[in-house]
Amino acid sequence: MIRLFKHYVPHAVLLLGMLDFVMLLCAAETGWVMRAQQIGMAIEHVSTRIGPLLSFAVAIQTAMIAVGVYGTEALQSIRFAFARLLVAVSLGVIFLSVAYFLLPGMTLWRSNSLYAMGLALVLLLTVRLLLGSIMGGEAFKRRLVVLGAGTRADRIRELERKKGAGFLIVGYIAMNDGPQVIDEAINRNAIFNLADFVVRLNASEVVLALEERRNALPLSDLLRIKTTGVHVNEISTFLERETGRVDLASVNPSWLIFSDGFSAGRRLSSFAKRLFDIVASTILLLLTGPVILIAAILVKLDSKGPAFYRQQRIGLYGQEFWIVKLRTMRQDAEVAGKAVWAEKDDPRITRLGYWLRKLRIDELPQTWTVLKGEMSFVGPRPERRQFVEDLEQHLRYYAERHMVKPGITGWAQINYPYGASIEDARHKLEYDLYYAKNYTPFLDLLILIQTVRVILWPDGAR
Repeated sequence: MIRLFKHYVPHAVLLLGMLDFVMLLCAAETGWVMRAQQIGMAIEHVSTRIGPLLSFAVAIQTAMIAVGVYGTEALQSIRFAFARLLVAVSLGVIFLSVAYFLLPGMTLWRSNSLYAMGLALVLLLTVRLLLGSIMGGEAFKRRLVVLGAGTRADRIRELERKKGAGFLIVGYIAMNDGPQVIDEAINRNAIFNLADFVVRLNASEVVLALEERRNALPLSDLLRIKTTGVHVNEISTFLERETGRVDLASVNPSWLIFSDGFSAGRRLSSFAKRLFDIVASTILLLLTGPVILIAAILVKLDSKGPAFYRQQRIGLYGQEFWIVKLRTMRQDAEVAGKAVWAEKDDPRITRLGYWLRKLRIDELPQTWTVLKGEMSFVGPRPERRQFVEDLEQHLRYYAERHMVKPGITGWAQINYPYGASIEDARHKLEYDLYYAKNYTPFLDLLILIQTVRVILWPDGAR
């Protein structure tokens, strides 16, 4: 994997993205030339239309990222990829059609866009048909040797078996550090020179997955392996990279303290984030104000109770603040103010509330909270104090998620369905800790773009 702005991107995805961008530029140029020839227009040098060509390629590829074209399913299934590509190209062209009225000189004509859209679909699908088997094959997979044969090593084996795994395990070494779970593991005592053994397996990485590290850490072996040019990683770092979350089952306080992340040098990034929140929330409130007003009237007509629902949540550094949403549940949803987990097909949700949640319209009033500075557009989802106090008793490091400002959308929200149990909260905490540890404006931008996928396909929305 390649690390871009502290976020890991698989080599196959990066290569495919670069090829897609070139194909989009080719589609835009071909579409422009075809239309120019039809109307008898003189075709000037390509440098005279760089702006429109780039705007087409950037708009379509951004839409592709937003709808999940580079996700595991799209990389494994041509049918799934075609469906997402169709949505992405349509969204991109709609955006460009609107942009044409604002910046006509920087976008293709609408007739050009129609030709370019069809060509883009053909070219993007062709790339996937030609390279699909290669992208998912062993050529792009890292060859891995696992030091350990217990439950931790077994977790890596389970991860390898999942679709889209970016690595291939070529050997397990039993280090006599606890009960052995993986039968095919070779005992360390049977290997004369571990570094030579790793090199002969043509491994590119060694992962330390010991059950007990006290007095069992093979420092001399790891040093020799490292000097051969093979990467050496601890299991917590490996799982963070492969899953996009901080694995609570394997991390310890020393790893969180000494690993790369939680950087204090974020003043400029924090300023840029706050500036974006102010500008974007102001524009969004102006644009969605009529929608919020109409929805509020419909809520009043649909069921008894106020149109808006105010609730205290825990924010930055554990401080309480008031969150405002359109009411989607009955007025008697909670007895005596006692917090209750939301459920799938929750009977407390009103008929209108179901659609407001499905379309995420109930979240729009929170934009005011963002403008005030109590929330951000991107960050961990704020919870109620009753839930927070309970979860802090059950989950390690839960309080650390409050070291960043809460958000309307976030890394956990786009990667995990709505949580309604302690186990769900644990998984979402792992994503929240990854965000807090690896925050950059690039990651914020990626989350905002991919939120479109969650809105279009609202899996698990409650």
